[in-house]
Amino acid sequence: MKRFALFILFVFALMFAANTISYAQSQPVLYFCEKYDSRKGEVGVSDRFTTGFLTVMVKCDYPLNLTDCAIQYDKYNERTGKFDYYKKFYFTIEPDMKYVFFSKNEESDMRFDDPGFYRVFLLDEDDGTVASSLIEIIR
Repeated sequence: MKRFALFILFVFALMFAANTISYAQSQPVLYFCEKYDSRKGEVGVSDRFTTGFLTVMVKCDYPLNLTDCAIQYDKYNERTGKFDYYKKFYFTIEPDMKYVFFSKNEESDMRFDDPGFYRVFLLDEDDGTVASSLIEIIR
């Protein structure tokens, strides 16, 4: 009886593990690079950078269906253990875009001024989260 119970437990664990197998990315992915070059593509992809200007990349399997959107930085506050609003930059993109980069322009400096941990969001026109990621900024 004990072996049968262990067998049933093993089968359930196996079913759970099979259900969590990774599949191709279907949701938008947000990540970072030093810059985007029209010929070379992404230059210097990482999740750890020094202070300064960065480029935020978003890639998806389907059109993002966004026109007015924003990139928002929230900085981790060590005293409270929470993320606090830091900066927000507004952009306009084409609704059919599946791959887009957000970089410094006339309205948005896309700069990280202070070292720390940041949560970065791509927000839709209603401030709903489309994609997000974490980044560490060092001196």
